[in-house]
Amino acid sequence: MTNKLVLDHISKIYGDGNTSVKVLDDISLQVKAGEFVAIVGPSGAGKSTFLSIAGALLSPTSGKIRIDNQEIQNLSEKNLNDIRLNKIGFIFQAANLIPYLTVRDQLLLIPQLKGKLTKQDEARADELLDRLGLDHRRNHYPEKLSGGERQRVAIARAWMNDPEIILADEPTASLDSERGRAVIQMLADEVKRSKKSALMVTHDKRMLDLCDRVVYIEDGKLYEHEHNEPTK
Repeated sequence: MTNKLVLDHISKIYGDGNTSVKVLDDISLQVKAGEFVAIVGPSGAGKSTFLSIAGALLSPTSGKIRIDNQEIQNLSEKNLNDIRLNKIGFIFQAANLIPYLTVRDQLLLIPQLKGKLTKQDEARADELLDRLGLDHRRNHYPEKLSGGERQRVAIARAWMNDPEIILADEPTASLDSERGRAVIQMLADEVKRSKKSALMVTHDKRMLDLCDRVVYIEDGKLYEHEHNEPTK
């Protein structure tokens, strides 16, 4: 099966000389189409940095990133922005909804950022809201939504452009266990249904059974197993 996302010997160093800090140390990971991979590890281990590099939000100090077989680490900011808009869906710990936009308009903002809004975009927004049980909330503003509803809107927004890759950073942190599991089940189902690739940073080990694979980051190193067994 095709690798949608490849991170090859990624290192990230902040600062220089005696004050430099190596946050990521020669990490490699491949994520296949239809695969949902969880990233766990202690706070400060480099998980969110790794996710930001995977999503072209942050450049590595060294190493290569391939999305759909295209190397992206040396692309211009314009081309990186195009990849973020068209290939990647982001779900963050906080839903990060825009307070003055209705639920439906949160989704329609995505194609508008690309410079065009079509009837097909409107139909897709309506389809996603219906699929995620938000149809009755389409004209509500974020302040009127529950935490679970806000996070479902964030998921719908991340899916709006039918991205190849979904990246989620602690998506259940503000949810109770029942709502959190429902959110992750939605992600897992979408990954399988549409053959997407997904990476999720999480501290909640109760969600790991919904993932296909779990990797651990600690002290900037990546392990496939919790007890310090490095990836091959």
